[in-house]
Amino acid sequence: MTDWQAFTVDIANHVARVTLTGPGKGNAQGPDFWRELPLIFAELSANPDVRAVVLTGSGKHFSFGLDLPAIAATLAPVLAPDAKAAPRTDFLHEIRRMQASVTAVADCTKPVIAAISGWCIGGALDLIAAADIRLASADAKFSLREAKVAIVADIGSLQRLPGIIGEGHLRELAYTAKDIDAERAERIGLVNDVYPDQEAVLAAADAMAAEIAANPPLVVQGIKDVLEHRTRPAVTDGLRYVSTWNAAFLPSNDLTEAITAIFQKREPDFKGE
Repeated sequence: MTDWQAFTVDIANHVARVTLTGPGKGNAQGPDFWRELPLIFAELSANPDVRAVVLTGSGKHFSFGLDLPAIAATLAPVLAPDAKAAPRTDFLHEIRRMQASVTAVADCTKPVIAAISGWCIGGALDLIAAADIRLASADAKFSLREAKVAIVADIGSLQRLPGIIGEGHLRELAYTAKDIDAERAERIGLVNDVYPDQEAVLAAADAMAAEIAANPPLVVQGIKDVLEHRTRPAVTDGLRYVSTWNAAFLPSNDLTEAITAIFQKREPDFKGE
């Protein structure tokens, strides 16, 4: 495997462990993350020695989500007052590129188990929604945070979570942008099980991956392909719709206010403009 900037990848006994490493605080998803993620999962899909994947974060947290300061330059042209077709089209392509990065996890031919500790926010929730199975430590916290920063979540949570947690729970999390703990996450089906700490959840993920890897690999891949066939068309259609919606309507005074408030470390004052 390549030397990665935002990940480490280790393979042993037919199981690959993919670990988010930043370089932003809390493994925030910066440019290296979006560039490397699809490359890594394409390699794992093509590697016959890999039969299952464990996806986790380094340090105390899984990921703080999208690294807004790192992508501010991408947002600047489309937030300009005179932004018309060209910057909006560029922004549409950027959204779809980021969507494709996360979709590479769902499209991986090998089952992916997410082992989550600490914070899992925004884009990180998009990421674990693309995994096959989610396990958490007791200190894990989850937030579909985008509404608080004047963004319609557009990388996959709104498309994939209905089949995981159901419409009612998803709408509550999306509309309120509230934080939930591991106990609530288990109760609504976001995670399969909760373990006492990070060491325990990683051990459980490794054990589950080993159990999967002991089964006939082509049969396991066939099961995943059949399951994805059931949901893939709706997810694909939903991702295209939200990317088009955001390219048209995401630029707003409220989004500018949200970004400004983050940099000034204050509460935003939204006006609906």
